[in-house]
Amino acid sequence: MKITGFKVLHAASGWRVTSFLKVETACGVVGWSEFSESVGTRGLSATILALGERLIGHDPRLVERAAVELHTMVVPAWSGINQHAVAAIVNALLDIKGKDLGVPVHALFGGAVRDRLPLYWSHCATYRVRYPDSLGVPALTDFDQLQDAAAEAARRGFRALKTNIMMLEDGRLANYRAGFGSTPGYPALNPVPEVFRVLDRQLEVMRAGAGPDMEIMLDANFNFRPEGYLQLIRAVRPHNLAWLELDCYDPDAVARMRQEAGFPIATGESLYARRSYRPFLEAGAMDVAVVDVLWNGVLEGLKIAALADAHEINVAPHNFYGHLADHISAHFAAMIPNLRIMEMDIDDVPWKGEFVTHQPVITEGHLMVPQRPGWGTDVDEAAVARHPVTW
Repeated sequence: MKITGFKVLHAASGWRVTSFLKVETACGVVGWSEFSESVGTRGLSATILALGERLIGHDPRLVERAAVELHTMVVPAWSGINQHAVAAIVNALLDIKGKDLGVPVHALFGGAVRDRLPLYWSHCATYRVRYPDSLGVPALTDFDQLQDAAAEAARRGFRALKTNIMMLEDGRLANYRAGFGSTPGYPALNPVPEVFRVLDRQLEVMRAGAGPDMEIMLDANFNFRPEGYLQLIRAVRPHNLAWLELDCYDPDAVARMRQEAGFPIATGESLYARRSYRPFLEAGAMDVAVVDVLWNGVLEGLKIAALADAHEINVAPHNFYGHLADHISAHFAAMIPNLRIMEMDIDDVPWKGEFVTHQPVITEGHLMVPQRPGWGTDVDEAAVARHPVTW
């Protein structure tokens, strides 16, 4: 079996683009992976195709060898877009190997340790505030609607949800995104007392809607520096969060936040490879290590999870993409013993499911682990073509 070519496909998905890598072989077996150029990674497709040229004529089943060889090409600039590209290629090769052997990818690593994965509803209410037109739903603008959204998550069987910080603009709810430069506060990222007051009300009504047994997570992203995060921690302390998720590249600063919090801190979604996670684990900065297997690749993701396990830390996949990514993350989550919970976007564009041949199966807030060969689904190229992208 030899690799004969690489192809990238893009589909319009409302506020973002869903992208796929197709790896072709001489014997006709095709491997798929999903990647994203909507997370600060424009130009990723070109990097994937450039790195893929090195593997033309190689046996795709020698996945670890391919990963090592690709890394030799990017050593001086090993993270960022290069790591995304390596991850996309390696994930597609795992799909080929599973299909060639007629087994799911998790069977390549000794099999799944669970067949049901606990899910949390990611961006709960957040997308209804920010992207109602793409979702095809009425805009979520007030606290009553916010309470209803949290109640819907509970009614649909979810036992955990994650939301994002909101603010008021002209009396209507809006997303606070200073860390991404789309709301006031960038680049200084200073704490904003008014935002903390709105957040207090936000968490209060979501708890009222979801009920006392719902695990509620809050994702603060890159929206503050340590000073602001410390004030945020004090503001949310009464709300019994399952975790506060935040992004900061200083492990010692995050460790201080964790000591101050007295409740779980999740971090790591923007880290690459074991060398980036190690300082955070050694500093005691994580209660939950968040790992993105579209960014790191499943091979490296498993190694990160093993490193976290050695520090007695559980792992949660970072997963807010399309349904192929849901399958890939599900295999990862099924294999690791130290799984905390799996992320999944429930609100999305109505045509999201068209892009794959098999959609994820969700039962009572749990995702069923795929058992078909490879990732357990393929990409419907005709469906992707029906939603062309205008960059």
